[in-house]
Amino acid sequence: MKAYERLLKYAVMRTPSDGKSAATPTTKQQFDLARLLVAELKELGVDDVTLSDECFVYAKLPATPGLEDKRRLGLIAHMDTVSQYCDHDIRPQLTPNYDGKDLSLGTSGRTLTVRDFPHLPSLRGRTLITSDGTTILGVDDKAGIAEIMTTLEIIRDKRIAHGPLRIAFTPDEETGTGASHFDVEHFDAEVAYTLDGDTEGEIQYQNFNACEATFEFRGVSVHPGSAKDVMVNAVLLALEANNMLPGLETPRYTEGYEGFYHLLSIHGDEARATSSYIVRDHRECSFEVRKATLRHIEKVMNELWGAGTVTLTIEEEYRNMESVIEGRMYLIDYARQAAERAGLRAEVSPIRGGTDGSQLSFRGLPCPNLGTGGHGYHGPFEHTTVEGMDLATTMAVELVKVYAQN
Repeated sequence: MKAYERLLKYAVMRTPSDGKSAATPTTKQQFDLARLLVAELKELGVDDVTLSDECFVYAKLPATPGLEDKRRLGLIAHMDTVSQYCDHDIRPQLTPNYDGKDLSLGTSGRTLTVRDFPHLPSLRGRTLITSDGTTILGVDDKAGIAEIMTTLEIIRDKRIAHGPLRIAFTPDEETGTGASHFDVEHFDAEVAYTLDGDTEGEIQYQNFNACEATFEFRGVSVHPGSAKDVMVNAVLLALEANNMLPGLETPRYTEGYEGFYHLLSIHGDEARATSSYIVRDHRECSFEVRKATLRHIEKVMNELWGAGTVTLTIEEEYRNMESVIEGRMYLIDYARQAAERAGLRAEVSPIRGGTDGSQLSFRGLPCPNLGTGGHGYHGPFEHTTVEGMDLATTMAVELVKVYAQN
């Protein structure tokens, strides 16, 4: 079975995670895909497969005789999707021989445009896969799952020699909570790769340092007719605090290694309000400066409006795994070799976000990220191509071969 055929099967299974839930997994739907994957792994001849109570699928393939001493290599992808645009049936659409131009997505009224996605002309002639424009497609990260499963099928059918292999499919990557429950000891890999990136051939080992910041504002609510010099509107305080942040340091105006403050929401009324942000930066020193800026805003606003008016809470999320990988650069060298053998141009680029691999790297499992051929994640413009997924799969197969030879 081709990787894209698996994606089409997995995509229609809605598996959104829920950032408001404290359970693991955060949604029970993720078990539906997990059980299917367990069954498929067994059909592929993988005997050592387990499904944990927390919805982690673990599989182990013994090495080809004579290669038992090779590094234990892991491949990982996540089963959940974002919850946005995932409230009704997902209907994947195939566009054969795509012309590389703007494409209307079903009858949704949305158009996949070259203006917003300048890489689209490079996909000319391929078979493009999208949703109908009313939902996500789920290519993040069901493309990664499909490619790992297809890699296993190719290894089996072509009898490709390999060292010890470890496979894991995880829940709740999108909420950032899944990796904390990952059983690294049971997984028993020395190194691993997440297949959770974008363009095929992409190799990533530098991710953001990340935290979430929440301001709570306490206002003074009185009748507006008698509010002169008395009312303090908490929502306006939230806007004032936001205006103290650098206006060009938001996701819209940043790229590459540039960090940002991203306002997620402002809720409240004149009495109480809350504003929530995610804060990102690749460099540790710059990341600390960003947090210091937030604390300075809290201090200044309390000086202006009275002690206790503003309360800031900062919650750490994940760190840049570069500090772990830089002492093991063979991980990147081997991935480069695999990309070149697959006929791809290896491209090392920073992750403008995080993956399970960033957390796992700091738990003793070095884990760079590889591209799956997907684009436009987390919205109705998600897309991939049949050919891109094939190339990403070929790269994964070649990676297995590289590890068997070193």
